[in-house]
Amino acid sequence: MTNNPYPLTVRRSIELLGITLIAFLLVVGKDVIMPVIMAFFISILLLPVYRFLRRYRVPEGIAIFLPILLVFVFIAGIVWFFSAQIGVLVNDFPQIKANVAVHLRSLQDWISSFTDFSIAKQEKFINEKSDDLFNLAGKVASGAAVTLSNVFIFVALIPIYIYLILFYKSILLKFVFMWFKVDHHPRVKEAVYESEAIIKNYLVGLLIQITYMTILLGGGLALFGIKHALLIGVIFAILNLIPYVGALIGNILGCLITLSSSTELWPVITVLLVIAVVQFFDNNILMPHIVGSKVRINALVSILGVVIGGVIAGVSGMFLSMPVIAVLKVIFDRSDGFKHWGVLLGDERPAKSPMSFGVRKKLKDIDSQP
Repeated sequence: MTNNPYPLTVRRSIELLGITLIAFLLVVGKDVIMPVIMAFFISILLLPVYRFLRRYRVPEGIAIFLPILLVFVFIAGIVWFFSAQIGVLVNDFPQIKANVAVHLRSLQDWISSFTDFSIAKQEKFINEKSDDLFNLAGKVASGAAVTLSNVFIFVALIPIYIYLILFYKSILLKFVFMWFKVDHHPRVKEAVYESEAIIKNYLVGLLIQITYMTILLGGGLALFGIKHALLIGVIFAILNLIPYVGALIGNILGCLITLSSSTELWPVITVLLVIAVVQFFDNNILMPHIVGSKVRINALVSILGVVIGGVIAGVSGMFLSMPVIAVLKVIFDRSDGFKHWGVLLGDERPAKSPMSFGVRKKLKDIDSQP
């Protein structure tokens, strides 16, 4: 007998319906839900600073405001850096245009060498596609004001959410505990503490990763005389936060920036080799000791999470996918009814065949189970 009165098929159907409903709510309400989730994770990251200030009897309002101010000073520094680097690219635009023309001419000659697609036909094709691209750019620009306003609303709401989450954290925790029976409170408490630790360690680990990736990659490229080395390092370090997909995009952008600043191919090869070496140290030596041991999610679920997060909420969904999955695993592992989902998300493969657990049971015993 089981404590759950519903048959197995009904329970699994309810689970799948629940997943579908959650996905639908995320798609429909992403503009409201995503800032709240991001603010929640940042709040967890700021909790140690808040507790430190409160330990020294700093007023609660100031103890919440100061960490938020530090976060936005950090973000402002990143924005200033990118603005300065974009200014350098704008100043180099005439040279970039000339370099791109050289690469296009080489590509046209290469295509003409083994096809009947002449340079004249290629130029006609490029001009037609350029017109289409400009028309598309005009349509995109027409909606830029709406997109920009959404970004400002998103950025403006996050500090408000962070402040209120930290201010009302005791109410939120009380709500969580009241959601469960008193007998389950020890496991709920354990899940809350572990979720906080995982989120905090994961986000701190990512900040550390951005720092050393920027130093190693930017410094390594600068040693070889690659132009815009620091910009390539920062872009790759930030995009690398998106599991698997981000590294590929970072490689492509690094090559494009290098191609636009040089007429030769050896700088591109240098960029790819330096990125490969830095990634090897990051994936096999540095990152496993910083984040890898804290978040045990298998690669299949990681990739699916990034893709689904991107479809639902764009770039922010891709960044938040891993910590969300990690928290879900903690919750599932401590719930008798959802442990199978925790096994699905984890990377602990069974030592024996997964079919062996039922071999010794009689068939009638298995059939009698709900």
